Amino acid sequence: MTNSNQTTARKPGVPAEQKPVPLALTARISTLASNQSTILIGVMVLLVVVFSVLEPKFFSALTASNILTDWGSVVLIAVGQTFVVISGGIDLSVGAVIGLSGVVSAWTMANVLKVDQTVSGADASGPLLIGTLVSVGVGLLVGLTNAFLINKLRIVPFIATLSTMGAALGLSVIISSGQPIGSANNFDLIAAMDPKVNPLSWALIVVIVVVTIAGLFLHKARFGLYTYAIGSNTFAARGAGINVERHLTLVYALSGALAGLAGMYVYLRLGAGSPSSGTGRELDAIAAVVIGGASLMGGIGRIWGTVLGALILFTVQSGLIMVGVAPDWKKVVVAILIAAAVAAQTLQSKNGRK
Repeated sequence: MTNSNQTTARKPGVPAEQKPVPLALTARISTLASNQSTILIGVMVLLVVVFSVLEPKFFSALTASNILTDWGSVVLIAVGQTFVVISGGIDLSVGAVIGLSGVVSAWTMANVLKVDQTVSGADASGPLLIGTLVSVGVGLLVGLTNAFLINKLRIVPFIATLSTMGAALGLSVIISSGQPIGSANNFDLIAAMDPKVNPLSWALIVVIVVVTIAGLFLHKARFGLYTYAIGSNTFAARGAGINVERHLTLVYALSGALAGLAGMYVYLRLGAGSPSSGTGRELDAIAAVVIGGASLMGGIGRIWGTVLGALILFTVQSGLIMVGVAPDWKKVVVAILIAAAVAAQTLQSKNGRK
């Protein structure tokens, strides 16, 4: 009869039995999420009231539709960025991936599929599907490259993704010769993305579905629990039996794939694939994640917080433009919002330790 206290010898190369991640981590995440969601909703309501008073036209269905349409592409990359940030990393390549995936998709449809002005209706569904798969594939490839640089070459995420950002930008310019490629207005479906025609476009419905699935993966599945565990304490996660390198590969692959999907979204929105179509979007994604309550130190964050953070970001940007502030101030506003969100997190952390 075997003694229950006896430790069984483990053969070399055989992984240790996976230990459960402490439940205290889940409880901590739930408490923080409840408080932050209430604050974010309050901020959102306050912004709508303030801008509606300053500019009565702000409170309209068209304004809301415009905000949601612009919000769609950023929330896709912000969702991927949420997983990355919670795991303790950062992905600076997502903006460049939007441009590269859009350019490659546009080039494929124009030169391989030979899409012309006569394509419409049901005939457009095939090229659109292939274009979307190509776009997501490009993003996935960049994401896997990021994972290789981080896991195998031990390059820190900031430098690794900064490198792939530069490479993606360069490739998109080379492929397109620095000019927009193709014309997405070949497709009748594109009209459905115009907020004046359809306030809730089919593309936004896709975004909502993606956000919902991502939320379930992060908050209800083991994948999300492992992501939190790695971001909270990588060494403890390894001790619990989590394959950190494999999980981070999946996280960066997910971020890249969603950036590729966002590239197709922007391509269809603009009507052409352009190398500059994603310029600065990585900053918007980081802002949405941080405003939504995620910590750049890892281990903290929520999908719903990111969604609200992106809404707050675009509400502020749209509101400022409608009250007469020059569009060039948008980047300044984003930088201020990021700094304010990080400062608020720092103060909250200090108060929590007292």
